[in-house]
Amino acid sequence: MGQPISRDDPRLGAWRAFLRAHAQVVRALEQELQAEQGMALTDYDVLVQLAAADGHRLRMSELADRLLLSRSGVTRLVDRLVGDGLVERVTCDDDRRGQWASLTPSGFDRLRRASPTHLRGVAEHFVDRLNDAELADLERTLTQLAGEPAAPAGG
Repeated sequence: MGQPISRDDPRLGAWRAFLRAHAQVVRALEQELQAEQGMALTDYDVLVQLAAADGHRLRMSELADRLLLSRSGVTRLVDRLVGDGLVERVTCDDDRRGQWASLTPSGFDRLRRASPTHLRGVAEHFVDRLNDAELADLERTLTQLAGEPAAPAGG
């Protein structure tokens, strides 16, 4: 473990800059997605996670982990998306108490329509503001902070 730091530690500038950048980028993405697509960023993220999953479905606990939400938070979110016809709940065959969240065809279509708005925002507010070397350095740094294995060089 590192040494304790004080609130006056100049290294905290990086932490504050990270928090500000994250908040500003997420706020801009949320506003654009809401204004152009009538969709919350959290709803979009659920659809992305389900679209990327095997069989376009995830156990509720796994979806909560991927979204960094509590189990109750993801339950409320999925309930709303079920009501909108974008997601359905499927009982697990091997565990009758467990449930999957599964992307519906309408959910996939909704994701397809919203993706250009989101990806344009990601480019404008994040990717286009850094050069390739800065992006690679940032990815390495954030991967290290997340405790994930480093991606192989060049891939």
